[in-house]
Amino acid sequence: MGRLVSLLLIGIGGYWVFQNRFRLANFLLGNSMMRRALVSSFMRIPLVRNQMFSNIFSGGAKNQYGNS
Repeated sequence: MGRLVSLLLIGIGGYWVFQNRFRLANFLLGNSMMRRALVSSFMRIPLVRNQMFSNIFSGGAKNQYGNS
């Protein structure tokens, strides 16, 4: 019974987050301290960090739009 209630609450919470995802993103990114924490945590992920650095330093953004 407790497991069913937990799953139900997780489902409702997930649905609420999905419905309010843009409001939550604006709230989190509007605070400079929270924005700094989010960016630094994303940059700790190797895939994200490598993709960002390859786009910045190798001209990946230029090649994406067909400009050489």
